[in-house]
Amino acid sequence: MRGFSRASQAGAMILLVLAVIAIAAPWIAPHDPLRTHLPDALLGPSAAYPLGTDQLGRDVLSRLIYGARISLSIGFIAVGIAIAVGVAVGGLAGFAGGWADAVLMRLVDTMLSIPTIFLLLAIIAFIGPGIYVIMAVIGLTSWMGVARLVRAEVLSLKEREYVLAARAIGASSWRVLTRHVLPNAMAPVIVSATLGVGGAILTESVLSYLGLGVQPPMPSWGNILNEGRVALGVAWWLTVSPGVCILITVLAFNLLGEGIRERFRG
Repeated sequence: MRGFSRASQAGAMILLVLAVIAIAAPWIAPHDPLRTHLPDALLGPSAAYPLGTDQLGRDVLSRLIYGARISLSIGFIAVGIAIAVGVAVGGLAGFAGGWADAVLMRLVDTMLSIPTIFLLLAIIAFIGPGIYVIMAVIGLTSWMGVARLVRAEVLSLKEREYVLAARAIGASSWRVLTRHVLPNAMAPVIVSATLGVGGAILTESVLSYLGLGVQPPMPSWGNILNEGRVALGVAWWLTVSPGVCILITVLAFNLLGEGIRERFRG
């Protein structure tokens, strides 16, 4: 990663390690994350259970490893949905201009005026929690910033010489937009996506902590944190372990995103 700062390289390495852990979870997890064994409930860190056990005797380390799969999947898929919607809305608004731009930007302004966490809670309470619902809801409530970024880039790019040349030789508006404008508008979107994954993981953790995210017994870092809340006074490892995982992951995405931002600026 020549040209990137040491901090962004460290973020990339952390994320690579997390991705490998998530993919290899069935082979590296020391125990079945769903297996309950009440005699081992709330055991502290030991050789058998490096990060202790929860109230049902489940190995916390194994649940964190499998939880990485869930949390990272939600982050990437939710951001993918947000990017797809944001690029479509922002690209159309910036390229078409006129009434289309006005209508779409007022839609963006309306969405931004609604507190995101209350919107998320209302939708999930109405539909019901679940991993796929979480992915869709986070993605569909976080595309507005991407739309504004893309619109601004498209407004600048559509007057460039190569775009005018493509129009002069008879290229259709669709071809100009998809082949010449949008590909050159993706630099800030990549940065936004990198930062957005960390934000989506944090949002999922908040929802799961509130009991409206990924539902037990399926492990995610957020619901592991929620389960540890009731035993905070006697089992500190139940909250510290997932909290550290969330902190490191979000920090790694932010470091990588800042590195990509600086690289594009340079």
